[in-house]
Amino acid sequence: MNVLITGGRAPVALELSRLLRAAGHRVYAAESAEYHLCRVSSAVERSFRTPPPRHNPEAYIDLLAKLVEELHIDVLIPLCEEIFYISAGLDRIRGCRVLSAERETLARLHHKGEFIVWARELGFPVPRTRLLSSPEEWRIQTDEAAHKGEAWVYKPVYSRFASKVILPRTITGGQEGLTGSRSLAAPRGISSAAPWVAQEYIRGEAVCTYSVVHQGEVIAHAAYGSRYRTGRAGASVYFEHLEHPAALDWVQRFSRAAGFSGQIGFDFIQVQEGTLYPIECNPRATSGIHLFAAEDGLVQALLNPEQRVLAGTVSTPRSGRKSMLALPMLACALRPGPAGLGEWGRALRQAEDVIFRRNDPRPFREQLRIVYHACRLARRNKISVTEALTEDIEWNGER
Repeated sequence: MNVLITGGRAPVALELSRLLRAAGHRVYAAESAEYHLCRVSSAVERSFRTPPPRHNPEAYIDLLAKLVEELHIDVLIPLCEEIFYISAGLDRIRGCRVLSAERETLARLHHKGEFIVWARELGFPVPRTRLLSSPEEWRIQTDEAAHKGEAWVYKPVYSRFASKVILPRTITGGQEGLTGSRSLAAPRGISSAAPWVAQEYIRGEAVCTYSVVHQGEVIAHAAYGSRYRTGRAGASVYFEHLEHPAALDWVQRFSRAAGFSGQIGFDFIQVQEGTLYPIECNPRATSGIHLFAAEDGLVQALLNPEQRVLAGTVSTPRSGRKSMLALPMLACALRPGPAGLGEWGRALRQAEDVIFRRNDPRPFREQLRIVYHACRLARRNKISVTEALTEDIEWNGER
């Protein structure tokens, strides 16, 4: 097949491009960033520069529609938040299958408050979650939390990579509490147009999932933990498959009830007695892609979902592959966690970098260029480097 992917800056896009190429398909990339991983990969036939979807969505969709027609694309696979702009223009992209749900479904899943409401309506246990739409609501919430000695997590309803999450501070005795909650100033810009959520802090084990779903049926699935991540609450950088039947069952029940189709990832906290609490949802590709080897069937699930549904099979990682983002994983040596440097070193030796391949070395060098340009953009716009990496594709509820 001819496959067009978007979001070529993401490591998962590079991973999927290599899997598609290994399966004999032709891969094209459409990306608004000047420099990105798929631009220089030997797995990609050709890369096309697009207008930034966040700043020029109409021109972005026009170019994608043109590429679909000219390249005789069979399947278009969005991989990052540009999916929200693509979903709004589905009626203008003709002649191929687009791996995307409708905008309304994606928006409800992406919103960190509405997703929890949806899960609760479907009968799942959820953490207490409150929407905060003004400085006054923020003050009332944090004052109440401090008065009761409760631990809460605060985050914008639209955010990514946990870049703005405010976690409870550690106090004596190993307990978690919001010490100094009354001094937590309301975040700049909080309003009904840019609300935050306060979410009950739940102590337990983090479990992340990635799934491919077709008409409510899970046809590919992976679960993984968060042993090593960027900062205390950032994105995972080390990926090892977890055999977790309860997570698969949760995703299957939710997907059937929601009638979802596409790629979707969930973040859970599993408490000691085994209950899974959903924390947030990413209705797009997530790092679970890195767990799949060529023989694990992910490509077939993405390109021929109907066959997988009829067969009643779920593709899962069977190779025992362990993957990592090598550069941020090296930085984790500064904060190796409770297991210490010895365990970090063993994990580093056992895992394969998701960027570097001997037969495809150029993306490894390209990532240094990507970071350099992100740093320049961050300084120019006075934002974080993490925000600079997604500034032109992120979606924050715009209509």
